Amino acid sequence: MAPIVIKSILISESVDPCCKKVLEENGIQVTEKLNLTKEDLISEIKNYDGLVVRSSTKVTADIINAASNLKIIGRAGTGVDNVDVDAATKHGVIVMNTPSGNTISAAELTCILITSLSRHVPQAAMSMKAGKWDRKKFMGAELFGKTLGIVGLGRIGKEVASRMQSFGMKTIGYDPITPREVTAGWGVEQMTLEELWPQCDFITVHTPLMPSTTGLLNDASFAKCKKGVRVVNCARGGIIDEDSLLRALESGQCAGAGLDVFVEEPPKNRALVDHPNVISCPHLGASTSEAQARCGQDIALQIVDMVKGKGLVGAVSALVSLPVGMEMGYGHCNGIEMSNETGAFSIHHSGLLVCSRTGVEFPDSGWCLWGGEGFG
Repeated sequence: MAPIVIKSILISESVDPCCKKVLEENGIQVTEKLNLTKEDLISEIKNYDGLVVRSSTKVTADIINAASNLKIIGRAGTGVDNVDVDAATKHGVIVMNTPSGNTISAAELTCILITSLSRHVPQAAMSMKAGKWDRKKFMGAELFGKTLGIVGLGRIGKEVASRMQSFGMKTIGYDPITPREVTAGWGVEQMTLEELWPQCDFITVHTPLMPSTTGLLNDASFAKCKKGVRVVNCARGGIIDEDSLLRALESGQCAGAGLDVFVEEPPKNRALVDHPNVISCPHLGASTSEAQARCGQDIALQIVDMVKGKGLVGAVSALVSLPVGMEMGYGHCNGIEMSNETGAFSIHHSGLLVCSRTGVEFPDSGWCLWGGEGFG
């Protein structure tokens, strides 16, 4: 790809200092202005070639329309929920995120929730703080020999599998992109969702939130699960339908849930948060010092690589040449369906299409446009 000239970048949120350091070391002028209002950002953005945000800054169409010089929006984190990718694409602005920056942190939190669900650790701790000694109330179950279903076998799903296998769990999964022979090498047997639901003692989801994954776990799928299944969501609120989950918890079809994400954050409806069999966190998946440092460094290095013409790693919108028969933002490559929601691939200077989540190469696929955050 041809180099893209980026001379100045605005950082509008608190990003790890290494981000600014890397950009400046590569000749890019960096200005940090935090807590800008929408009006302030509209006024400021015209002065910059690039914008780096985390999750608080809402990069709306109004802001993008006012950004006459903007070429790149970098999100130091996974997903681009706070960026109007369609508006950016129409204006030729590249949007990129850091698909691997929070992988370990999110995987570890997932495993913590799985283990906590099996032994009621948070509930027991709160009982002790209340002055009680109630051993019988918190009878748990071993993870050894249990089956964990992983829906979304990207980087996070892979890391969850390897960690939970150390507990002696059988790991099965589903992913529409990652080849079965690849996941078999991780010890994960792939199957259809219809085959997966009834086998699982625990289910964890690691998909993007898109029309095909919204309400993936609902009344119908819960009914196909084992009675007493436990579920975890550290991906995106809405993948597990919240009303269906509450009904499953009340009926006993679901024995417990670990939730780090919600449809509305913070949730105003506290029925799930307050349920005795739910362990909830305030979206802590990427809330480690290591993940924040990694995301800050990754977004800076990705921008530098783009400027030097080395590639578009983490790009979710770009103006590039598309293979024959592939429309902007959606299509098939080597039989793999892609859209501006999946974010599963990266462009490299060699011309290879590389799965960002697994490293699998598709050498004959050509240049493509794809998106968001990927399955895991």
